[in-house]
Amino acid sequence: MDHSAHDHVPHRHTEHGGGHGGGRGDSSWRTAAQATLHCLTGCAIGEVLGMIIGTAAGLHSGATVALAIALAFVFGYALTMRGVLRAGLNLRQALKVALAADTVSIAVMEIIDNIVMIAVPGAMDAGLTSVLFWAALAFSLALAFVLTVPVNRRLIAKGRGHAVVHAYHH
Repeated sequence: MDHSAHDHVPHRHTEHGGGHGGGRGDSSWRTAAQATLHCLTGCAIGEVLGMIIGTAAGLHSGATVALAIALAFVFGYALTMRGVLRAGLNLRQALKVALAADTVSIAVMEIIDNIVMIAVPGAMDAGLTSVLFWAALAFSLALAFVLTVPVNRRLIAKGRGHAVVHAYHH
């Protein structure tokens, strides 16, 4: 019934007050915003790098978006893995934690971000020197952040998402 989370995640979700209503610190908006900002960092690195590589290589919009999404997941997972590897997990365990912690958050961000980039007229074809391209990308990432915070808050409240990573922070 525990779905193998018991194998690699210590039960230390609530550091504030034991779980009878007073322990809502882990599912607070602040904690969710911090988790989302962490996720956004990896997503933004991957998105920007993917857009730069795709545009510079002359790839069509679909290939550029696919590359940006792939790199967003790679960098998002890598940032989480870096922290849990430092906490003493081996590579396989760190990957499991990163997948559990970040998959939903990154997926939501990527859906929002790429819908906005595709929906803004001319943004994908504007090129790297265009204010339109960078303004659309900044707006898409900001909107992705705002809309993903409540998702992460709910995941953390259920002991999922970034709650998995918090068990390894000292």
